[in-house]
Amino acid sequence: MWRRAASLSPLLSPSKSSLLHQGLCRLTFWGAFTTDIMHPAKGGIASKEKLPFITFVLGGPGSGKGTQCAKIVETFGYIHLSAGDLLRKEIASNSENGAMILDTIKEGKIVPSGITVKLIQKEIESSDNYKFLIDGFPRCEENRIAFEQIIGMEPNNVLFFDCPEDEMVKRVLSRNEGRVDDNIDTIKKRLKVFSALNLPVIKHYTEKGKVYKVNAVGSADEVFEQVRPIFTEFWMD
Repeated sequence: MWRRAASLSPLLSPSKSSLLHQGLCRLTFWGAFTTDIMHPAKGGIASKEKLPFITFVLGGPGSGKGTQCAKIVETFGYIHLSAGDLLRKEIASNSENGAMILDTIKEGKIVPSGITVKLIQKEIESSDNYKFLIDGFPRCEENRIAFEQIIGMEPNNVLFFDCPEDEMVKRVLSRNEGRVDDNIDTIKKRLKVFSALNLPVIKHYTEKGKVYKVNAVGSADEVFEQVRPIFTEFWMD
């Protein structure tokens, strides 16, 4: 069971109607993924599967989302679903969608929402875990709406890594991971896209009381010291 401490609560508290709506959406989501919610437990008593607990992890390219997700996975046992990694995996498959995704990324544009959501949905469906970090998605309001419509639920919470633009550029150009989108022209395009399209998503969830803002400047360990108490409070008995 999780609860929020007052000192770590999001900027605004969700309304009762919002919580009721999310509860109904969760049931819709889970019903879409399983035809047998009740399963025999030890001793012959049926137990219910846990409903998915979804955290969106947002921030500009180079804000440290992937590094922090790895630490959250190690410490709190989440499954990390990186939208970028799923798209790159699809590119490597040489599928028709993969070629389209590659061209879109090179232009610094956003991949069609339905494609990314379906890739995420496939990973959620195939996992035995119920705690998910969805990293780098949604990137715009269209993404957000598509996720909520296709998956049938909102995220439980949103982690936003706030990082200055010059720091993000420096980090991306220095990581040298061989990504097709790690060059100065593309990173500048991506930052413009982020500012124009991702910030409205953050604003939307802030108004719903779901956003936890983290200062992403500092070492990975220093940033995680801000993240750790947030997730500790989620899972305190």
